[in-house]
Amino acid sequence: MGIVLAFSGGLDTSFCVPYLRETYGEPVFTVTVDTGASLDETALRARSRQLGAEKHFHVDARQNLYDDYLKFLIMGNVLRGGVYPLCVGAERVVQAIEVVKIARQIKAGAIAHGSTGAGNDQVRFDSVVHLFADEMELITPIRDGGLTRQDTTRFLGERGIPIPAKTTRYSINDGLWGTTIGGEETLGTKAPLPDDAYPNTVSPAEAPEGGCDLHIEFKNGLPVTLDGQELPPVTLITQLASLGGRHGVGRDIHVGDTILGLKGRIGFEAPAPLILITAHRELEKLVLTKWQRHQKDHISDFYGMLLHEGQYFDPVMRDIEAFLSSSQNVVTGSVFVRLYKGSISVQGCESPYSMFDTGVATYGEESALWNGPDARSFSKLSGLQAYLAHKAHAKK
Repeated sequence: MGIVLAFSGGLDTSFCVPYLRETYGEPVFTVTVDTGASLDETALRARSRQLGAEKHFHVDARQNLYDDYLKFLIMGNVLRGGVYPLCVGAERVVQAIEVVKIARQIKAGAIAHGSTGAGNDQVRFDSVVHLFADEMELITPIRDGGLTRQDTTRFLGERGIPIPAKTTRYSINDGLWGTTIGGEETLGTKAPLPDDAYPNTVSPAEAPEGGCDLHIEFKNGLPVTLDGQELPPVTLITQLASLGGRHGVGRDIHVGDTILGLKGRIGFEAPAPLILITAHRELEKLVLTKWQRHQKDHISDFYGMLLHEGQYFDPVMRDIEAFLSSSQNVVTGSVFVRLYKGSISVQGCESPYSMFDTGVATYGEESALWNGPDARSFSKLSGLQAYLAHKAHAKK
């Protein structure tokens, strides 16, 4: 019947092709789902053939990734732990869905992926397969065998397929929303990643002295132009990633909770999402009320947690997306951003829906809506609850 393998061309999925053929005696069909990685389709097809796959499929899912996932991460300013822009979580769901589609198309008997038994990706892949292809067998050689990267490197070497040392040392996942880097340094909590571990960004110390100024326009909460040029969203994100990478923007290390309950640490470089979220958040400060932003921050954090933990298909996610979309009706305007040696700073922004009305009040000086006695009374009343609580507690 055949086995369909989610295939990135990296170490673990390269191992899976000959392993599955030898272990199950079935043809293996590799599927690469392009979610914005620096992929050479021709090289991947050649790699798949070299490893012994029956056929290779290449699916471009970048637009789907943006339409169904990334736009809500922008609307919500979603940064896990206030740091990490969920570079991988959404991509794995998209990839798993497309793999299931190919498996159904060729009437495969099984689906395989190369996730380990310790990470988050296994949950994301498994949940999609169980939801949409529960009748198919799910094969996970790395997880079931408890294999290390050294084990899979040795297995391929014995079959005449050499693996570069850096590939064994670092696990790199590249995509439209950023790149994650795992290695020996991220197994602990102290050591930083070396500069050469980051594949797509320059060191901030080596970034151009002059920096770079950007003009980003948003419409209903989503980016539509970069420096005055209207661009499709995937193109805009790709260009921002390149610009940010040249200026050392987007590097960081995140410590957080894995789906299985462990603490995990991962390096990442994500210039585009960090630039967009920084700009979008500042524009929201101009056009949303404080209670809109307060509620959005809470709900967006919850949305990011569920997406990270493979819960994208829970109906509550559609409810939250409806809230986020509604909140963006007035998030339209221009944001002026400066990139300089690894830093992102918003220089200014403007919007036709700005609540910053200098015709009404000048902060710290004067107002056309109230006078001094009004302000005195408000100041007294605003502290009333604290005053009453203080008096009540003093009796004890």
